[in-house]
This record gives sequence, structure tokens and C-alpha cells, in this order.
Amino acid sequence: MPFHPSSLNYARHVTMTPQTKRPLGLLAATVAFTAFAASGAFADSAGATFSEGNKFTEETGEALYANVCQACHMDQGQGAVGAGHYPALAKNENLESSGYPVYIVLHGQKGMPAVGQMMSDEQVAAVVNYVRTHFGNNYTDKVTAEEVAETR
Repeated sequence: MPFHPSSLNYARHVTMTPQTKRPLGLLAATVAFTAFAASGAFADSAGATFSEGNKFTEETGEALYANVCQACHMDQGQGAVGAGHYPALAKNENLESSGYPVYIVLHGQKGMPAVGQMMSDEQVAAVVNYVRTHFGNNYTDKVTAEEVAETR
């Protein structure tokens, strides 16, 4: 279809009615909300650590928990129910036996992936020891990297 300069005159004769203003207002509100929400999301993720390759780079139990476990088990280990069931780690008697959480981290269970496959033995021990001594848990017998290696 050829372009004709007279088609530009059409825009001069269009009047904005309440019916034509409403979609534009909704569009503007959507754009503004999206920009606002995205800026908040970037601010929230500013402290996140991204590992390269197929291994986690965090070394401490606290850092591993914050960057690997917290998204599902929540910041205070309280767990969650929604798109899945994420058991509470806070005051969890199943953590009394150190071999149980080591096995779960290494091999996964139900909806939990085997995240320990992306960790060294030292990292698995660190995150298990962290969970067993935080969130109202007081299981102070430490898991060692050697015990993790035996469970692999």
C-alpha cells in the first residue's frame, strides 16, 4: 500500500474521548507499575551471589543457606506451603541425627533437589552445621567433610 501525505491529516482530526483516554491511561499505569516493580526487584536481588558453572561458590553455612536454601525454606527456616511444601527447618527434631540432613542435602527428597551434588563436602558440612545450630535448633555435634564424603 503506497503512503500518501494526506493520511497524516487524519491524526489532526481525531478527538480524545473518555473512551479513548481510558486505554491510554491504563497503558500508562501499566508501564509505570512495571518500571516501579522491576526497580524493586533489582534492589532486592542486589545482594544475591551468583555462582558460575555447576558448583556453588559460597563457603560459609550462612551464605550457602541464604543463597541456596532460603528461597524455599524461608529466611527464618519456617518453611512454606504454596506451589509446593517446603518443610520448616526451625526447631526440627529430624535434624538431631546429623546423618539425616546430610543425606537429604546430598540426595534430595520428594520436591527437594540434590543440591549437595553442586557443593563440596566442606560446603555440605557447613550448611548442615549452620541449620542444625540456628532457627531454634541446638544440635552442636558438628558434621565433618569426611562424614559427608562417606555419605556420598
